[in-house]
Amino acid sequence: MSSWPELLGANEEATAAQIEKENNNVDAIVILEGSPTTKDFRCDRVWVWVDNDGKFTQVPTIG
Repeated sequence: MSSWPELLGANEEATAAQIEKENNNVDAIVILEGSPTTKDFRCDRVWVWVDNDGKFTQVPTIG
């Protein structure tokens, strides 16, 4: 799996664990919306963008 649209708006901790469970080749990295990141593409990384309440603000995808 490379995208998790059904997780939009979910809680960060449980959902990051769910992403890693469904695709054990990736690391789900929780990051606050608006934070700087590297621009390189990595097939073993999923950015998990959250707001101040810890809710996903973007569909998590491999990148």
